[in-house]
Amino acid sequence: MTDTDRMGGPLAGMKVIELAHIMAGPVCGLMLADMGADVVKVEKPDGDDTRRFLPPDVGGVSSAFLMMNRNKRGIALNLKEPEAVNVLKRLLKDADVVIENYRMGTMEKLGLGYETLKEINPGLIYCEISGFGRTGPYANRGGFDLIAQGMSGLMSITGEGPGRPPVKSGAPVSDITAGILAALGVSAAYARKLQTGEGQRVDTSLFEAAITHTYWQSAITFATGRPPGPMGSAHPLNAPYQAFRTADGWLNVGAANQKNWERMLGVIGAPELGEDPRFAANNARMNNLEALTEVLNGKFSARSTDEWMRLLESAGVPAGPVLDIAEMHRDPQTLAREMVTETEHPLAGPVKTIGLPIKFSETPGAIERPAPRLGEHNREVLAEVGYGSEAIDCLSASGALVSEMD
Repeated sequence: MTDTDRMGGPLAGMKVIELAHIMAGPVCGLMLADMGADVVKVEKPDGDDTRRFLPPDVGGVSSAFLMMNRNKRGIALNLKEPEAVNVLKRLLKDADVVIENYRMGTMEKLGLGYETLKEINPGLIYCEISGFGRTGPYANRGGFDLIAQGMSGLMSITGEGPGRPPVKSGAPVSDITAGILAALGVSAAYARKLQTGEGQRVDTSLFEAAITHTYWQSAITFATGRPPGPMGSAHPLNAPYQAFRTADGWLNVGAANQKNWERMLGVIGAPELGEDPRFAANNARMNNLEALTEVLNGKFSARSTDEWMRLLESAGVPAGPVLDIAEMHRDPQTLAREMVTETEHPLAGPVKTIGLPIKFSETPGAIERPAPRLGEHNREVLAEVGYGSEAIDCLSASGALVSEMD
């Protein structure tokens, strides 16, 4: 499939060069690709490190790489070779966007810093994703999701309760969120470029991405001067809004406002709790959250999760089971929203992947292409920027261009 075969999403026509590896940068690339952009992933000679995140694999191909790089074309360049750098400059001359998540100064050493590329392509949107951003005292530090979660305060509010060891979110939320924020920034910069023809730098980081998840807890700290701690599944501002044990599992109940609280009491057959001064209003429930949790766990443990779901849904009380990942994949709402989809990979065969979480009525995005083999689209991509077959052969022979297809 060439780029001209692709369906048009809202970003159809955007040309993106992805100089990014592992997760945050590739998340940005996949979001743009899923929305129609032509994303060319440029890998080093031994490929993105996620190619070696094994196990698990699908047909011998890293499942992590397959997930993060669907919908992209792929080339592999040895940027230690001057000719490879020249290839990249030619690709960037007509690109709309470049995404990079190297350490500070790496692109400049390659002769590919923003000021240099701006001269080659004044309309280039130069997206940088780093651990801590390109300014400030930590700009030179490398960054990882775990480090960002700890320094952002997220690990101080995640876990079962005070006095327990720090816990990170099970998902790499700073990596994923940084990629989404970068895609948002690129899209905004692209809207301006369409009006003015001018590019610009877009700079975000794992640290800032993690900080955005502390909106409620930061609001509390700004107001009181006291940072909140971990609360398990409970909410720092409203109750009951947490997971409760049922006869066969766990159930999340969102009865945080007064109307839903009263509806829930009717469902569980405990109207007397509404008269109890410890629980009558939200501030009282928050002040007595431990006692409230104990009482409600006793009530909810009397029936199965499915039974409670039927009763709570009938009463209009927000609730949902706590599913594992495989159960989520099978959930009818997941499937109805096309959040599990499939591509056909030449080596791995049918590969399931997560779908695009944004739906467009007129320009729907789509997942049409499997993750590329190393250097799979070398010839196709280079031909589009004017390289002839003999020139491509010379680049391959010199080691500047690498492919597992050869």
